[in-house]
Amino acid sequence: MERVEHRLIIFVKTPIPGKVKTRLISAIGEEAASALYEKMALHCITEGVEADIGPVDLWCTPSSNHPFFIKCAQIFRVNLHHQIEGDLGQRMAHAFSKTLKVASYALLMGSDCPSLTRSDIRAAKATLEKQNDAVIIPAEDGGYVLLGLRRNTPELFSGISWGTGAVLEETRQRLGRLGWNWHELPEKWDVDRPEDVGRLKRDGLGIKFLTMGGGKRGSE
Repeated sequence: MERVEHRLIIFVKTPIPGKVKTRLISAIGEEAASALYEKMALHCITEGVEADIGPVDLWCTPSSNHPFFIKCAQIFRVNLHHQIEGDLGQRMAHAFSKTLKVASYALLMGSDCPSLTRSDIRAAKATLEKQNDAVIIPAEDGGYVLLGLRRNTPELFSGISWGTGAVLEETRQRLGRLGWNWHELPEKWDVDRPEDVGRLKRDGLGIKFLTMGGGKRGSE
């Protein structure tokens, strides 16, 4: 990876029916849940590229060799990386460790938050530039949808109750014990439960979803 001031990490799963958005399957079925996830991922990649804060890196699981990721690299000019094995914390710590060796600041976001915009990403970048060690965009469910760091330690990610409503508070406690300065931006919501699909429709965010083939080309 080239040395830059900022890099944006996006964690993305292969959109395979039955393997993504499993909590939505009972309500909308495997195929629809996979299709929805793919559209949300494209939306998040588009917002990340259009934020124009620096190179965009897709950290893929289980493999970056899937045709979906190859097409994303061609269309959006994003960089592909493999996520390591392990829990979410181990995978995030590894991605931050690799990225902060070649960038002064790193932002990491998921791929299922249609309410997260390019303006939010730019605001997170600006927050780190004000000498904060970390920036968080909380999620309504008690987690977070974006984390930005200018330094990294495995302690920030180990032993966190991933997938629960305690993630944000546990992360705050870790940051406090580390003595790091951090700032939180307004919270957002992501799509994890069947009721979130209805909210997606009500808020009109679905009209922003793209099909493969659209979007601006990003930084290499």
